[in-house]
Amino acid sequence: MSSAPASEPTSEPTSDAISTAPAAPGAAGTGHLDGLRLDHVELYVKDLDAKVGHWVDSYGFTVVGTAGSPEEGFRSAALRQGRITLVLTEGISDEHPASLYVLSHGDGVSAIALRTDDVAAAHAEAVWRGARSLAGVAGHRGGGVLATATVGAFGDLTHPLVEREASDTAGLPAGFRPVEHAEASDRGVGLLEIDHFAVCVNIGELDPTVRFYQDVLGFSEIFEERIAVGTQAMLSKVVQSPSGEITFTIIQPDPSADAGQIDEFLKNHDGAGIQHIAFSSDDAPLTVRTLSEREVGFLKTPAAYYELLGQRLSLQKHSLDELRELNLLVDEDHGGQLFQIFTRSTHARRTLFFEVIERIGAETFGSSNIKALYEAVEVERQREIGLTQ
Repeated sequence: MSSAPASEPTSEPTSDAISTAPAAPGAAGTGHLDGLRLDHVELYVKDLDAKVGHWVDSYGFTVVGTAGSPEEGFRSAALRQGRITLVLTEGISDEHPASLYVLSHGDGVSAIALRTDDVAAAHAEAVWRGARSLAGVAGHRGGGVLATATVGAFGDLTHPLVEREASDTAGLPAGFRPVEHAEASDRGVGLLEIDHFAVCVNIGELDPTVRFYQDVLGFSEIFEERIAVGTQAMLSKVVQSPSGEITFTIIQPDPSADAGQIDEFLKNHDGAGIQHIAFSSDDAPLTVRTLSEREVGFLKTPAAYYELLGQRLSLQKHSLDELRELNLLVDEDHGGQLFQIFTRSTHARRTLFFEVIERIGAETFGSSNIKALYEAVEVERQREIGLTQ
């Protein structure tokens, strides 16, 4: 995702992309950080009941656990689909971190929890490497979680570290009560796991954020690009954990170009944060059709995109008519193809949305689709302010 032009771009996008093979962790290696995996994602929200209803009814997630109380100052629900666990938390007291976060940013991703085999060792190593410790190691009894700790990341995002019993299959966060007889509500939606997170950072923060993930958590930089459309441009680098399970596409505005969507995100979000979460599917058309039936809105793709698509590549899967009908984008790299689409943001500040992505060997993130995405988002923006019908 990149910054949107003030008007429809008149020039073709350019992309100076560098794809690099995953490198070995720097310095002395990362020891207990090598095996980091994704545990769960937490979003702080203003209205828990409304958001739980949205994720269940629109996206087909199932509520599998709850936590919190008025005495504790918060309420939480854990939801699951495939290998995805989302935690939604509403602050009841004004002093709870969720209340403060929502006041500053609106609803948003507050934490990305990382699973490790040894929290104490992983936390000590991360702090030794320069991480900010936000919570020391705490042991837990019951529920499958043995220990937790937390380090800071970028902006207000945190990385809780989670150690679980080997036999823990429920995968609930510490302190959660399982929902008995939870009935799956996905009904064929087909979301499998989190493919990547897109992060927006301020000008000058791209390289320091990349270095944090490399030097502190042992990630590798696997991709780099500059994308320009008209007078708009963005700089992006992708970092990935040694396990390959956790990927961040980190984006900053190009200071030499005009302001656009990334600048708008940073202003409305009040700083760096998660712009979108990409959910994987093994059948993107089926997933998009099912979500559309559940009234999830997606960005429209300009008709000209499909008129030119056949000149750009030969489809390995799905038909051109099907892609056109569903507004799906397709891209190709050295590894294969990917199909992707972005939801319309329903966020009050338009600072969070989601992506559905299907990969057939592709390893990159759809650089050739940026122009179409720019145009689609700009049409949405113009419609919102009443300039188009």
